[in-house]
Amino acid sequence: MKMIVGLGNVGSRYDGTRHNTGFMVVDELATRNQIEINKEKDEAMIGQGMIDGEKVLLVKPLTFMNDSGRAVRPLMDFYKIDVDDLVIVQDDLDMEVGRVRLRQKGSAGGHNGIKSIIQHVGTQDFKRVKVGIGRPKIMTIVDWVLGRFTPTERPFFEEGRDKAVAAIEYWVQTGDFMKTMNKFN
Repeated sequence: MKMIVGLGNVGSRYDGTRHNTGFMVVDELATRNQIEINKEKDEAMIGQGMIDGEKVLLVKPLTFMNDSGRAVRPLMDFYKIDVDDLVIVQDDLDMEVGRVRLRQKGSAGGHNGIKSIIQHVGTQDFKRVKVGIGRPKIMTIVDWVLGRFTPTERPFFEEGRDKAVAAIEYWVQTGDFMKTMNKFN
């Protein structure tokens, strides 16, 4: 089984914000594959289903971004998910809105949700799907990540979201993340 975790913050005030990019990608993945994310387990909302005949577990932590690892580790243990079968979908300030980059492993790069997962999982050797949210020119980073995409940015975000979904589906189909990186990076 593959475990796909979208990072974000819980609550209607955060719906559609840049920092909830991971949630939005996982929601789109669920919609396209008729998977309902409707069960609460270990501080997360989860949904189990199939993508091209492969079992997947879609996860949206309920812990708020900076404590995401607290939800991820218990689910990995319960479902016996190996770190090789884990992918984290995150927002990335250092990429243009909608740009997608896949990484096999790496540091947190200043992302507190990733930092928490590294701490709880005990390694930084897990896959990431990063979706660019851009960097603010004027406002603070906190205001930026908790803000919504502008009407001009929205189509670029949606294109990136769709590319991220396609990359995750391709990885699930092939089981080969390196091949997926070569195709989508």
